[in-house]
Amino acid sequence: MPDHPRNAAPQPPGRLDCTFLTSAPDIARAPPGDRPEVAFAGRSNAGKSSVLNRLTGSRQTAKVSKTPGRTQLLNFFDVARIAGEPVRGRLVDLPGYGYAKANRDAQARWQAAVNRFLSEREALVAVVLVMDIRHPLQPFDRELIDWAAASHLPLLALLNKADKLKHGAQQKALAEVQRYLKEMPEARAMVFSALKGQGVDRVLEVLGGWFAAEAA
Repeated sequence: MPDHPRNAAPQPPGRLDCTFLTSAPDIARAPPGDRPEVAFAGRSNAGKSSVLNRLTGSRQTAKVSKTPGRTQLLNFFDVARIAGEPVRGRLVDLPGYGYAKANRDAQARWQAAVNRFLSEREALVAVVLVMDIRHPLQPFDRELIDWAAASHLPLLALLNKADKLKHGAQQKALAEVQRYLKEMPEARAMVFSALKGQGVDRVLEVLGGWFAAEAA
């Protein structure tokens, strides 16, 4: 089980206050879906763990490794506040996909766990898809986006590592993803940098909106 803090101190406004709940290898051993859940998905080298850590303001929320693909379990975090406002929700950090150095059996197990969770988890209300802005819309990214569209599930495409590109190149990548999402009224794309904090407030606003809609 990952080394996550179990009693996280409240974070200041502008951050996401969450506490690690548990990890599970598959949906059968996941905790009860007793609150709305938002899943974070992405390729193993897209920086998903760094995104979560930036949103919470803690380097300890999700494991960050120099070796991509270390997240091999479904990791659940209960959310208490977003930007200082009370909420009742949960984040689910899904195993990263596409890690080439993992053996095929391991890749198949991770993929099966992710696919089953996305397809069968009744508490799931939205997905955040983290992509490397330099390499957006890889085959599995498109597959996940298309699945969300068919399922009428809200999706946020987060173009991480924006600090690696100049503004013009960022906007070009954003426009490419927006074109792919144009037929999806419940999907949007944003530029983000886990390193610099670019886009944090906008992502928190989206998360807060999703959880608030479920509570209404």
